[in-house]
Amino acid sequence: MQPGNPGQDPYGQQPNDPTAPQPPHDPYAPPPAAPYGQQPTSGQPYGQPTSGQPYGQPPQDPYGAPQAPYGQQPQAPYGQQQPYGAPTYPNAGYPQAQGQNNTLGLVSMILGIASIPLICCLYLGIPVGIAGVVTGYLAKQKVAQGQASNAGQAKAGLICGAVGVGLGILLLIVGIVGNVNLPTEP
Repeated sequence: MQPGNPGQDPYGQQPNDPTAPQPPHDPYAPPPAAPYGQQPTSGQPYGQPTSGQPYGQPPQDPYGAPQAPYGQQPQAPYGQQQPYGAPTYPNAGYPQAQGQNNTLGLVSMILGIASIPLICCLYLGIPVGIAGVVTGYLAKQKVAQGQASNAGQAKAGLICGAVGVGLGILLLIVGIVGNVNLPTEP
């Protein structure tokens, strides 16, 4: 005779008896482990119940929305907006400036600032300052038309370019006056 209770399987397994009283179901208890011989599907840890799906397919959520076949967009039922699968883009939902061209304002500011110290380099500041003033004026026109948004840079380039041109002309006049020999005797 085998050890254990009579009518019990020697390997510890109980026969399924549907009339036997079932223990109460605890909703907070962990799910039962998979029976011996079954492998969990991909994405589920060992010991979790399987949903009968083959490997490579994600488990279906019984309370979630139905999954659309590969390559098709899921349809929302009854004209509702779909909260899942919606494409996300950078700054989605925020108005973006279309076609902003801020290059002239930046170039104007760089040329205007550079024209001030360049007046000492063989009067190179005068043409660079003129370029800063011209590009600053063009950039302010683009800002007024709404094609650019850097009015401050355009204004800085315009002012610094004008200061560079003014200082360059002043230095040129001082240089010319300094080289003129004035008669010292009557």
